[in-house]
Amino acid sequence: MVTQVLQKMQTIVRYQNHTGKIYYGIVEADEILQLQSDFSEIVNNELKFDGVRLKYSDVKILEPVSPSKVINFGWTYAEHAKETGGKANLKEPFLFLKPTSSLIPNEGEIILPSSDLTKQVEMEGEVALVIGKHGKNIKEEEAMDYVFGCTIFNDVTARDLTKTDPQFTRGKGFDTFGPLGPWIVKGIDPTNLQIVTKLNGQVVQDGNTNQMSLSIPYLISWISQIMTLEPGDVLATGSPSGSCPMKSGDVVSVEVENIGKLSNYVI
Repeated sequence: MVTQVLQKMQTIVRYQNHTGKIYYGIVEADEILQLQSDFSEIVNNELKFDGVRLKYSDVKILEPVSPSKVINFGWTYAEHAKETGGKANLKEPFLFLKPTSSLIPNEGEIILPSSDLTKQVEMEGEVALVIGKHGKNIKEEEAMDYVFGCTIFNDVTARDLTKTDPQFTRGKGFDTFGPLGPWIVKGIDPTNLQIVTKLNGQVVQDGNTNQMSLSIPYLISWISQIMTLEPGDVLATGSPSGSCPMKSGDVVSVEVENIGKLSNYVI
């Protein structure tokens, strides 16, 4: 018999079981409570537990959502803007999109393009928002009502290309340049979260979303005047300073307090 999972369950994961079927589930310690709900039901708190419990380690973790678009806000941290040749303390964000083909899950492989395409690929650890409901022309004071939860994003960037191209699509849009996950956490405040990015275990980025020069409610309201937000859309809120090059064989991890850790291998 299908039962209702309590709303207090906060951590939502998307995964593939041994038969190849994709589910959402609730993470409890080292287990997953399997749901029969699809994403549209989950954002409406229709969490239907089907009685199946799985070991987290026994399934293939996928990107936590399948978005219609991945929206990126650049130069929202003054020091990162300065280190990458951008402008600090902008009145409006620098906006770019990533293709959904860039997305990979936790422990997925970041594939470096050939050296004739780019010679400088860097990481950018970020907090990402997952939108929970359709929204257009959202008022700033109501913006947080449209956030379903938070996850972690690594805005992998071909820095040599973003420094020369008039827009960022090429430098940001390679396949595998969008690690996302490992899950979505509901009920946390995204405006005060510590972000620590490590390269081979060494800290390279250490910042907090409270250092952003533009507020998260403002970003949501601003982008909704340009494009309609849909459930599942991902809004990457920008990266603190410390971005640096990666090479084949490296491991990059982004840790965000109250969310977890997103780790990926560079090949």
